[in-house]
Amino acid sequence: STIFIIGGFALLSTAWKVLYQAQRAHHLATSGPYARLRHPQYLGFILIMVGFLLQWPTLLTLAMFPILVFMYVRLARREEAEAEQVFGDAYRQYRERTPAWLPRFGERSAGA
Repeated sequence: STIFIIGGFALLSTAWKVLYQAQRAHHLATSGPYARLRHPQYLGFILIMVGFLLQWPTLLTLAMFPILVFMYVRLARREEAEAEQVFGDAYRQYRERTPAWLPRFGERSAGA
């Protein structure tokens, strides 16, 4: 559980730095974790939740986990639609070459 929690926080903080810089420059975030997957921050949150679920499995955490995952996936889809409107073809190309949730480690993305 600790590995999931620490890994989730590491992914979250690394992705946040990249996203913050990209947003300030009004660019699409495609470097760092975003070179490997489109939703590293949300994956980080999910990994943290898995870690806490393993550490403290109560009825409440068991019930809330799928709801929170569903909400993050839904939010990610909404943000993808917004990014496509703002960045157009650049985002569509990024979406085609970069998986949403699970990185492909055998390949190198253009932004890596």
